[in-house]
Amino acid sequence: MGKIRISGFGKALPSNIVTNSQLSEMVETTDEWIVQRTGIRERRISDETTTELAVRAARAALKNAGKVPEDIDLIICATTTPDNFVPSVACMVQNHLGINDKSVTAFDVNAACTGFIYAAKAAYSLIKAQEHRCALVIGAETLSRIIDFNDNNTCVLFGDGAGAIIMEKDADYSEEIFFYTNSMGNDQFLCAKSAAMNTHMDNRQLIGEFLKMEGSEVFKFALKALGSSIEEILKISGDDIDDIKLIIPHQANYRIIYRVGRQMGIDREKFYINLQKYGNTAAASTAIALCEAVEEGRLEKGDKVIAAAFGGGMTWGAAIFQI
Repeated sequence: MGKIRISGFGKALPSNIVTNSQLSEMVETTDEWIVQRTGIRERRISDETTTELAVRAARAALKNAGKVPEDIDLIICATTTPDNFVPSVACMVQNHLGINDKSVTAFDVNAACTGFIYAAKAAYSLIKAQEHRCALVIGAETLSRIIDFNDNNTCVLFGDGAGAIIMEKDADYSEEIFFYTNSMGNDQFLCAKSAAMNTHMDNRQLIGEFLKMEGSEVFKFALKALGSSIEEILKISGDDIDDIKLIIPHQANYRIIYRVGRQMGIDREKFYINLQKYGNTAAASTAIALCEAVEEGRLEKGDKVIAAAFGGGMTWGAAIFQI
């Protein structure tokens, strides 16, 4: 019968690089302070829309997989920064790819920084149910649009970008993909859009269009969520950590990643990190890192990889698959 595999990887990054030194001219911070606390040295700030970044990443993944847009019958985009409430980014990607006249299911997923894991799980389930054949899964963000650049605790953390994969049924493929996802309603990580101001959340949390994060609480949550996601996905798959070539964690903060590694006895070299270049790109984070790990030869055919993430909602989860 064959199994479902990931056959293509792609990414799209804005050309505009903003360094820590440049940020220090805008808010009260320093390059040393940011690097010591996060590991981030620079991030990309986009003059493109979320859809435009998503389309570029999608085209790159299609090219990498040797596919054409007409091969796609499912598009799922994970994002917290859509260009509009309606239409979805996924529908606009369909339009830009020129496949509006083809039978395609397209929709967005909002699970914050875990969104790409959720989107891949949804695509996997729909293909496995034989409702679809070939899926384009995207994580795309323009977080710079919802960042208060007067807030030195938040603006230093985030960046823009997009990553994408192609998932399809392959008669010659025998490895399974495994997923673990979880969630817990909590407002420690909040962006209250003006159209949603009738929320029942505590009024002190409502800060207009800007993202707000309770940093210390999110840090504690992240340590627990990342570690438990790795543990749970290994239990589900039956793999041992030694079977895994790389762990692709959500690229939020190097202190979170390395502390989880120490707690679990995992060598830090097993964690792939690129947050120093891009900062936290939310739902795009693991997708971009996965693509770069393949491009750099850190992941080769036959290697097993864990992708693990945590984010607002709160949400967390992981996946194991073979390249």
